[in-house]
Amino acid sequence: MPNNPLNFITPIEGDVLHGLDGDLADGKLKITVRIAAPEDAEITVNGVPAARANGHFEAEVSLEGYENRLEAVDLRSGEKTAIRVFLLKNFAGHYRLSIDDNIWFLRDIQQNKDRYASLFENPYLGFLKEINADYGTKIHLNLFYQTDGFNLSEFTDQYKNEWKANADWLRLSFHALQEFPDMPYVNAGYDEVKRDCDLIMNEIRRFAGEEVMRSVTTIHWGEATADGSRAMRDAGYVGQVGYFNVDDDQYSASYYLTVPQRRHLKNRFVWRDTEQDITFVRASIVIDAKKLEAIRPHLDSHEKNGHKPPYLDLLVHEQYFYPFYFNYQPDFRDKIRTAVQWAKDHGYTPQFLSESISNA
Repeated sequence: MPNNPLNFITPIEGDVLHGLDGDLADGKLKITVRIAAPEDAEITVNGVPAARANGHFEAEVSLEGYENRLEAVDLRSGEKTAIRVFLLKNFAGHYRLSIDDNIWFLRDIQQNKDRYASLFENPYLGFLKEINADYGTKIHLNLFYQTDGFNLSEFTDQYKNEWKANADWLRLSFHALQEFPDMPYVNAGYDEVKRDCDLIMNEIRRFAGEEVMRSVTTIHWGEATADGSRAMRDAGYVGQVGYFNVDDDQYSASYYLTVPQRRHLKNRFVWRDTEQDITFVRASIVIDAKKLEAIRPHLDSHEKNGHKPPYLDLLVHEQYFYPFYFNYQPDFRDKIRTAVQWAKDHGYTPQFLSESISNA
């Protein structure tokens, strides 16, 4: 705990508050603020008197705009401390399907461009269109720049109008230059990440248009330096998605965040680094890492453990779709349908993450 005896317990600096954190009505969120302070302190939070409860002080405060300053004052000692927190009024209760490692479907379309009258004659994209048609699911594809025998500069722009026409449910973004080596950006500087990011974004812009591009991505393996994350932020990706695993044997996928920050994000599912101006969001499941029968229990377990995802990010990887892939999952389609059906059954509605974290 900081040397200052006056300290915010909850929320903390950078917390992103939403409808599950309090009472949201008329554009305002009423929350309970908890403050650590000496027993004989006389505490106010934004001028609201705080009462002693359970070994700390509590005050009910309303948040209204996107960015909110909370200031706690000890009227006896004159000590003050302040934090910034953020209100997302349209975050809780939504979901998307997010797919990493995409490149092979684009290679197939390029190879069949004289035969495919539509993008969706590609079996992979055709399946994703079925998911959208059946559930209204918003689907976000994170792209590699290149794979064996193909790179994005070779991809035709003949389907550009079709990409634009489907931008209401289908988005594209930067992921990495290529699949290997693993964790390509774990030690990468600003310039390397910016180069690869620009490479992919420029090609997306050329063949699909700005309409499919927004403010969120997931970097390959979810690992980056602070400089790397800044490069993505400066490219427009103010929302960055990972796993934020800690205290377990899972892949970290936590960008540059510290262990305490990862622990906090793992529980909260969303947090904003106010120093870097980046909002991090935790994926709720990696679908291909679960057996079909384990998908529903895994998603159920969040709420059972007291950490219901406010925004449900359903993540999967492209390669498991293909019979020629050494790790092919014949139930790939069933797994995705199961996860999306769970979202629907539990009241989550489709919305892109970029719109959900927007402060508009």
